Amino acid sequence: MTEVAVLDREMYTEASAARLLRLAQPTLHYWLEGGTRRGKTYQPIIRAEATGSNRVTWAEFIEAGLVRQYRRVHHVPMAELRAVIEYLRDKMGVPYPLAHATPYVSGRQLLMSAQEHAGLDADFALVAPVSGQYVLLPPAETFFQRVTWGADLALQWRPDERADSPVTIDPDVRFGTPAVGGISTEILYEQSQSGEDESDLAELFNLTVPQVRWALSYELANRAA
Repeated sequence: MTEVAVLDREMYTEASAARLLRLAQPTLHYWLEGGTRRGKTYQPIIRAEATGSNRVTWAEFIEAGLVRQYRRVHHVPMAELRAVIEYLRDKMGVPYPLAHATPYVSGRQLLMSAQEHAGLDADFALVAPVSGQYVLLPPAETFFQRVTWGADLALQWRPDERADSPVTIDPDVRFGTPAVGGISTEILYEQSQSGEDESDLAELFNLTVPQVRWALSYELANRAA
C-alpha cells in the first residue's frame, strides 16, 4: 500500500467529509480552498493552493481532523496555524505533513521549530520541551491517539471522541464510512430502528454485543449533534 494509494485517494465530497468531521461545510471549504473575507484574499489552510475540487482526499480528511481539534480546543489564529503547516510541508517535502506520524513521534523538534517560525503563542502550542524532551500537548496527543498509524502514514481514524470506542473510519473499509468490525454503523443503526435487538444484530453480523452497542451509541450521538 503506497503513500499515493492511501493519502491521495479521493474519498469524500466536501459535504460528506464535513458531516463525518462534525464541521460546517463552508468552514471545511475555506480550510481546503481559502477564500475572500472582508475584501482580503486568504490562502488555503490544508491544501498548498486552491484546486477548485470539491472532492476530499484521505490526507485532507485527516489534516482537517487535526485542524478541527486544534481550533475547538485552542481557537488558535488561522494565520499561525497555516504558517505551521506550510513550514512542515516545506521541511518534510510532503503535501500533507500532518497526515504523517513523523511530527508527532520522531519529528517533535521539527514541530517545535514550526511553532517558533510561525510565532505561535505558548498557549496554542502542540508540543513543548519538558525535562529535555519534546512532549505532545493535549490537543496533539488526543488527535494522535485517534489515528492508527502504519509506515508513517495515517491508515485509520477514530471518529468517536471516546477513547474506548471501536468505531473507526478506514479508506479501505465500507468506502471510508464509520464501521465497527467491518460493519457500517449506519447499517447497524437502521437495523436497530427496524426492531432488531442488540443480540440479534451481534449474531447476524458476527459482532459482539459491546461492539453493537458502541456502534449504536456513536450513531445516536451523531444524529443528536
